[in-house]
Formats: sequence, C-alpha cells, structure tokens
Amino acid sequence: MTNSISSLRILPADIAPPAAGASSAPGAEQGSFLSSLEQSMDAVGGAQGEAENQVAQLLSGKGADLHTAMIAVEKADLSFQLMMQVRNKIVQAYQQVSNMQF
Repeated sequence: MTNSISSLRILPADIAPPAAGASSAPGAEQGSFLSSLEQSMDAVGGAQGEAENQVAQLLSGKGADLHTAMIAVEKADLSFQLMMQVRNKIVQAYQQVSNMQF
C-alpha cells in the first residue's frame, strides 16, 4: 500500500484560534469531534496495516489466501478514499467559513 495517513494528521495546535469576539464551541463537543476524527484515522491506519499484513502473508505463503488479501486491500482502499472525502469536505467547510464576512 502506498497511501499513508500520517501526513494528514491535524493537531489541535495546527487549528487557528477563533477570531476575537467569535464564540467557540464548548470544549467537550470540540474534543469529541476531534477524538472521533482521530479514531477514524486510526481505524483507516489499522485497515492499511491489516492489508499489508495479509499481502505479506500471501507473498510468503504463510496461510493467507488471495481472496482474503484482496478483500483486506479493497477494504483499506475504500476506507482511505472515504477518509479523503471527509477531509475534503472539512477543508471546504473551513474555506467557506473563512470567506464569510462578519
């Protein structure tokens, strides 16, 4: 697998603080959203790791069959594509909000 999610991680310090006078969401909701995104990214990373493991077992002949390896690879690919679409929507929403005039 050539896709990597390590370059997509967003740390809380990377997110710009809200403008002066703008109300922010409560910390619990914001933390919940961020933790949900992190869990999803970890799940995608796990699917990629499982796919790499299945392919390695297939190539070494250690019991993995072609169907299991292909299913794991496709699952990882679909998970990555979904994560990228969610990321694109988040970036698009951020850009729309930043272009709003107050």
